[in-house]
Amino acid sequence: MARTRVLIVDDSAFLRHTLSRLLSGIPSLELVGAASNGEEGLQLARELRPDVITLDVEMAVLDGLAMLKRLMIETPTRVVMLSSRTTANARLTLDALENGAIDFVPKPSGPLSLDIALVGDELVRKIEAAAAMTEAAFLRHCQIAVNNLTRAKPNARIATPAAIRPPDAGAATRLCDLPATEAASRRRNTPRIAARRLVVVASSTGGPSALNVLVRGLPSTLGAAVAIVQHMPAGFTASLAARLDSAGTLRCSEATSEDMLVEGEILVAPGDRHMISTSNGHIRLVRLLPINGVRPAADVTLQSVAPIWRDRLLCVVLTGMGVDARDGARAVKLYGGRVIAQDAATATIYGMPGAVTAAGLADQVLPLDQIASSVAAWSAADEQESTEPQPAPKDRTTATVHRSAIAS
Repeated sequence: MARTRVLIVDDSAFLRHTLSRLLSGIPSLELVGAASNGEEGLQLARELRPDVITLDVEMAVLDGLAMLKRLMIETPTRVVMLSSRTTANARLTLDALENGAIDFVPKPSGPLSLDIALVGDELVRKIEAAAAMTEAAFLRHCQIAVNNLTRAKPNARIATPAAIRPPDAGAATRLCDLPATEAASRRRNTPRIAARRLVVVASSTGGPSALNVLVRGLPSTLGAAVAIVQHMPAGFTASLAARLDSAGTLRCSEATSEDMLVEGEILVAPGDRHMISTSNGHIRLVRLLPINGVRPAADVTLQSVAPIWRDRLLCVVLTGMGVDARDGARAVKLYGGRVIAQDAATATIYGMPGAVTAAGLADQVLPLDQIASSVAAWSAADEQESTEPQPAPKDRTTATVHRSAIAS
């Protein structure tokens, strides 16, 4: 099997050296070059045609985001970003995910960190996952990125490669240009009502872009609370929640232990904490062991809420590598809830939804742009039924989670 050809772009000579040594020791990877800034990175990308580029966010001459935007138009290439844990870099990293990066890895403690090797395994996994994307999936990924770029600069004349043309105007309007300003203004004056139904959304690689599409499509009258578990480290989920809050018509925020599940509102599990719920809808954030190698994990959330919400629970599994949400979806089905999985044709990485579908747990397998309408239809159904969650001891946090998560 051919090795994955990797180009490093980072303005730190120390990090270029450290990453070169790290990646050169992986049999499945071949290091083909290293660049010290974005301009040099673009030149080497044209000359070397790597399979994957690791790209720093902060660089002199041409920074990572500016390079990424040009790269996606001139030489579309799979990209994994490297970002330090700052609020500004979190915003830039999410910009990068919207504009073509497939995933990112946070540096442990800053742009000159001496312990970059601590995230070495994660970086290698994400490089390999990016390389494993099918050409069709990567083409769709590029289409979304180029469409975002052309929408941001509507008057710009961009020489888009013929194979990477943006989607048709109708699709762009449906998925990306739905106005949210009026609805956002109205929701501030809407009384908050304890949720009668719950939607739990699980996502990982490719998730931020997919979540943006899903949230934009949800109606302001959604008769359910939404809990999102996106695999993302601490320091980045607050920026994700802020983006989703401005993207659609529903209020969205990063969850805290003071929150409750409220109809028509979205809570995003914070990085490095599992999110569970008590029987009366209070959110609890716990630092149990990672499950499926991640924290937050959708399996923990789903297994917590399934015995409480039963047939008033909908699980939505979006793009992402790994199998997180499969065991949780099984618990949802066991207690009478429903499961929607994103289809292979629209998923950046089909691991998570594919695992749920292969296990026979999906009630529906849908393209991304149809999931929001299916969620809305489910939340509006059977309004005549009793709308109280299934009885359980008051304020008791359910412990239906992986046994290994409780061990310390």
